[in-house]
Amino acid sequence: MEEKEIRLLRADEIECRVATVSDKGVSLLLYKDARVDQKILDETYTPLGWKRTHQSIEGNLYCTVEVYDSQKGEWIAKQDVGGVSYSEKEKGQASDSFKRACVNWGIGRELYTAPFIWLPAGKVTIQPKSDKYVCYDKFNVKSIEYSEQREIIGLVITNEKGQIVYELKTQNQKVTTEKVTAIHIRKINSELKRTGVAVESVLNRYGITDLKEMTIAVYEKAMEGLSKTKTKAA
Repeated sequence: MEEKEIRLLRADEIECRVATVSDKGVSLLLYKDARVDQKILDETYTPLGWKRTHQSIEGNLYCTVEVYDSQKGEWIAKQDVGGVSYSEKEKGQASDSFKRACVNWGIGRELYTAPFIWLPAGKVTIQPKSDKYVCYDKFNVKSIEYSEQREIIGLVITNEKGQIVYELKTQNQKVTTEKVTAIHIRKINSELKRTGVAVESVLNRYGITDLKEMTIAVYEKAMEGLSKTKTKAA
């Protein structure tokens, strides 16, 4: 099988879920949904190059995601089991098993490198309910950065008002959210032209949709990589 690298998740493909709530604050988890998995499988292997099936084994629902190997003329399979869902049990297990099987193919595996995300009470709305606390705030991933090892090293989360409630700064980077200027974009476009590297390769590598979304930290990493790339033959 021709090795194809699964691209990293973009910020707009990652969702935030409240994991725990107390009177002191809330913790968040990062996750992806099944539609993201389907989109990335389509992008990487084409819509006809993969398939999914489900199988019940000892009461547990498993999903098998297969990718076609044109060189061997056969399907390569990876499988995982779904977790228990207390609402719409069968649908929940089907979706969960599919997402887990996709992680086996590498989709969203980088989310396992996320830091512990804690939002203190001053940044969220916490309400008492019976004998517990609840939080109905909505959160979004504004930006995310990855290392060469595909690990999360920069992360900015905002609330529904667009206010930053959490920020993980890249090590030794004072401001991770500072965006590139028109001058930076002209320089990187010049390097892309010199090397013949497709702009899509850079966008997918850093989980963004446009060069304008680049932070200075990502720009510097991309330019460093391009500088080591030979000039495209005329």
